[in-house]
Amino acid sequence: MLSVRDLTVRFGDTVAVADVDLDVGAGEVVCVLGPSGCGKSTLLRTIAGLERPAAGEVVLDGRDLAGVRPDQRGLGMMFQDGALFPHRDVAGNVAFGLRMRGWPRADLGRRVAEVLELVGLPGLGDRNVATLSGGEQQRVALARAIAPEPRLLMLDEPLGSLDRGLRDRLIGELRELFARLGSTVLYVTHDQDEALALADRVVVMRAGEVVQVAAPDLLWRRPATAFVARFLGQRNLVAAHVRDGRATTVLGDVPSTRDDVAGAAEVLFLPDALRLAGDGHAGRVVSRRFAGDHVVVTVELDDGPTLDVACWGGGAPVVGEDVHLAVDPTATWVVPAG
Repeated sequence: MLSVRDLTVRFGDTVAVADVDLDVGAGEVVCVLGPSGCGKSTLLRTIAGLERPAAGEVVLDGRDLAGVRPDQRGLGMMFQDGALFPHRDVAGNVAFGLRMRGWPRADLGRRVAEVLELVGLPGLGDRNVATLSGGEQQRVALARAIAPEPRLLMLDEPLGSLDRGLRDRLIGELRELFARLGSTVLYVTHDQDEALALADRVVVMRAGEVVQVAAPDLLWRRPATAFVARFLGQRNLVAAHVRDGRATTVLGDVPSTRDDVAGAAEVLFLPDALRLAGDGHAGRVVSRRFAGDHVVVTVELDDGPTLDVACWGGGAPVVGEDVHLAVDPTATWVVPAG
């Protein structure tokens, strides 16, 4: 449905987006993930027609969007702050895009009621938006974006201003809503939990470039680089040397199935690769943190690296306690050094 080719965006001498290629299929939810300043919001705004590219093309449903005004692209947009109109009530905000697209007046009330039902705000059309909670305001902004039935729905950090509990709840609701609508969605976020929970595919950006595109489970277990692994919250990376299909580390040899990595490298030990045991690699617990249904202990090994280990079912060791780690070499992944 959406095809972006060789897209480059500059602000003066600064290259914000560099030669980006991106495809989004009809009905697909694609999340663009990366740290602040990596170019993900600029990419979204350029697709929307709010920024002018220095090079490249954006094609939607076979139509080149070069020179097409933002309001004529058939896109729905939602931003982090919602950008609601304070002088309009809820229904007035939701109906705005419909009026801009020339919907018949007789159909406005029906469609507004329909989308408010979809986002969980039935009967609130006459409410002043200033009286709504943060979560309710974001739902109104979402209703406004989806009301005109856009071919492509684009959301830029839509949950970034909400507290963690509300954000987690809305992530689940968004996933269900996207499935119910069958929408094609391009979703920008810096939060890896949002991206992994919502996306069919995740696009990871760094310094204006795309570094990996993959399904969430593949991205988590097979990151292309150490940067991707660390950005996703994976901290158990250990220096290695790869030769003849094996990666040698201080924790022993592990298999390497990557033909593109040789010599100096790093091995990612996935969460299920490490567990506390009666014997194995000796170390000492230097910190611990409660993580809801389990405890994560940080272990400094006698032979070098410091690693995080998840402890389930209670009885996690305390800080200063001597422990041993057992390693499953099959739950590992090799990435280039650095």
